[in-house]
Amino acid sequence: MANSPHGGILKDLYVRDEPIQASLQAEAETLPYVTLTERQLCDLELILNGGFSPLDGFLTLAEYTSVVETLRLPDGTLWAIPIYLDIARSELDKLGVSTGSRLTLRDPRDDQPLAIITVSDLYTPDFANEAEKVYGANDQAHPAVHYLFNNTRDTFVGGKLQAVNAPQHYDYVAIRRNPTEVRALFKKLNWTRVVAFQTRNPMHRAHRELTVRAARMRHANVLIQPVVGLTKPGDIDHFTRVRVYQAIMPKYPNGMAQLSLLPLAMRMGGPREALWHAIIRKNFGATHFIIGRDHAGPGKNSQGQDFYGPYEAQDLVLKYKDELDIEVVPFQMLTYLPDTDEYMPINEVPKETKTLNISGTELRRRLKTGAPIPEWFSYPEVVRILREANPPRDKQGFTVFLTGLHASGKEAIARALQVALNQEGGRSVSLLLGETIRHELSSELGYTKRERNINVARIGFVAAELTRAGAACIAAPIAPYDEARQLVSQQVGKTGGFYLVHVATPLEACIKNDRAGVYQRAINGEIKGFTGIDDVYEVPENPDLSADITKTSISQIVHEIILLLERDGYIGDR
Repeated sequence: MANSPHGGILKDLYVRDEPIQASLQAEAETLPYVTLTERQLCDLELILNGGFSPLDGFLTLAEYTSVVETLRLPDGTLWAIPIYLDIARSELDKLGVSTGSRLTLRDPRDDQPLAIITVSDLYTPDFANEAEKVYGANDQAHPAVHYLFNNTRDTFVGGKLQAVNAPQHYDYVAIRRNPTEVRALFKKLNWTRVVAFQTRNPMHRAHRELTVRAARMRHANVLIQPVVGLTKPGDIDHFTRVRVYQAIMPKYPNGMAQLSLLPLAMRMGGPREALWHAIIRKNFGATHFIIGRDHAGPGKNSQGQDFYGPYEAQDLVLKYKDELDIEVVPFQMLTYLPDTDEYMPINEVPKETKTLNISGTELRRRLKTGAPIPEWFSYPEVVRILREANPPRDKQGFTVFLTGLHASGKEAIARALQVALNQEGGRSVSLLLGETIRHELSSELGYTKRERNINVARIGFVAAELTRAGAACIAAPIAPYDEARQLVSQQVGKTGGFYLVHVATPLEACIKNDRAGVYQRAINGEIKGFTGIDDVYEVPENPDLSADITKTSISQIVHEIILLLERDGYIGDR
């Protein structure tokens, strides 16, 4: 028999409101509406399907204050993380929202109405207090605190919800199960003792060993329930992770484990988050919950120290074990013993015993460089999936971004580099010259600072997409402003390599090279806002390469760029 829900009743609002769904659908089309953020969408789905029971709406001021200050709802029920609907006051005023208003909440992906909220509270939160009380520090190195101060709107809307439609998902639909469906699955399989495992990372042999050990210790089955909502910035995408989970499931004995996805927006809140995760798993019917080392830890603070102790999350959840009514299965980190070919909790390893481990940093290095990943660490099927999603450098894309004054020689360098990379082979090469982009993508733009930045941003978008696809992209705009260049660097850097090359040819040489006479027209006042004459060019402070065609030949400059690419493994056979 599945565990009882938190608070005694599973608040499945889809089931509750199904008899009046048609009338709610019709009403939703007549009401003012807001479009949810990605985090709000995750939160809403788990309120509506009962995953956040006993919540049946977004927190009011009294509920928010109680959760932040005491880890409890006003009625005394344990609840660790504040779940709120943040909307800008200016938007609420524009919509005419006040206490008693009814508001439609729409899906940001397809604009479908998902729920109606009856507003019972509008309040202004204390972000600093929430950061200190919930996450332990007012430090924006914590991803949840950074989100709080940079993404959260200024007004919280509290109130009860009515379910209109469930969010539509098109990926892994068969294993996206709500609490009612998971409980029905347990009943069908005759599972009475279930240990749940939370993860936001790919699973390897140690994770399989850990979950099997937990099942043996508690005479239970295993629910693998990875998060596919929002996780820590920089985490591996959920499509790759789910393929890994599907590959590892056959490694369990037949009938031992099931895989079910959880659309949760994590906060990386350490101890409080672990308590929240335990409550959620209880709502899904699990009787046991694994909490390992540094559960939901966000990493280092701004002083370089861990935000939380390695087992602080275990300690907090164990403190409330009696009223939680879900048994915590605490685990130390597992390590591999090569002499006996087994995994063992690190605190159980005999002294002087040889152990092996591969850290997350080391795993990423091996994936990046193509170095071998031993079978004692992970299964070949898992490694193959991770390598497909994280190809080595020589299979990744990159962008070489040449910036400099008009007629500085950057176009000639770009064309010569294109020839060199085509000769190298191994990937397609695309050339984005400034004038070509102006004609093809930005013909409506002028030459104000704002319009120049828009043009560079468009180049950055195209470059990032080409880089994501594994191509070599060579861009050669003037790009006079540092802010715009930095944004392109950040955008492209998420998908592959980025190299900023400053073509630092002096203005006098550029004027001499300008056979079209554009500089002279600008000097004569016929052209206004011309870079280098009456508009500024902000010299890059730390380019990957700086070159002047009056001092260095184009072939030598191209060779130096090739050496940069070879140094970092993008070209050449290592």
